[in-house]
Amino acid sequence: MSFKDKVVWITGASSGIGEALAEEFAQLGARLILSSRRKAELERVKVKLKMSDDDCLVLPLDLEQYQAMEDKVDIALNHFDRIDYLVNNGGISQRSLIIDTKMDVYKRLMDIDFLGTVALSKAVLPIFIKQKSGHYTVVTSLMGKFASPLRSGYCGAKHALHGFFDALRLEHEDDNIGVTLVCPGFIRTNISHNALTGTGAAQQTMDNAQENGMSPNECAQRIISAINRGNYEAYIGGKERMAVYLKRWFPRLLHRVVRKSAVT
Repeated sequence: MSFKDKVVWITGASSGIGEALAEEFAQLGARLILSSRRKAELERVKVKLKMSDDDCLVLPLDLEQYQAMEDKVDIALNHFDRIDYLVNNGGISQRSLIIDTKMDVYKRLMDIDFLGTVALSKAVLPIFIKQKSGHYTVVTSLMGKFASPLRSGYCGAKHALHGFFDALRLEHEDDNIGVTLVCPGFIRTNISHNALTGTGAAQQTMDNAQENGMSPNECAQRIISAINRGNYEAYIGGKERMAVYLKRWFPRLLHRVVRKSAVT
């Protein structure tokens, strides 16, 4: 599969995995749409990539404002005449016990991590159908396959993404639309630093496992390989990936392992 001159739209492109994906796709000759809330950081990424306005569109969006997604798609189509790949990478995590978490925090997690992604994907869907081609890549998490303490709302949103996009794949296979669900484990990004606590404030500390995890660029390379192979799902990280298989075959064992782990 060649990405040269393909239009790739990446959310959460201002840092972490999204920024790394922008770098990797740019090296492969793709044309990019870069989205996140932070326009200045998106412009920084564009300058870093040394891409022209013709080949790279900075398109700020806030996944929480999911009612605006059709307007964002119109802007993208006015710049490029097509969209070939939508990489749903934007999102936010959580670090709080259920008993301490306000319902407003759960709503925000679902609005950003699930409904925002669904709304943007639905807005792009008619384009993919008309083109008779298109591919969704959805960066969920290993927390979309099993659970952990302190992440109840995050786990719920990520599990929901799997259900929605598995259904989308089934409904639109005949339209030549692909779906790859990517489940990263510990990647060296600021996701734990920005994670919501029970009150909705950012945690502002880095998890040890996150700090010692895989580099964003290696993660991005593996994501692109999974897209190339047409994988339905890809599990990326270190030994934490094995929990997916423990969940499937030995759920009680996984429960004991996670309970004994130093979860932060």
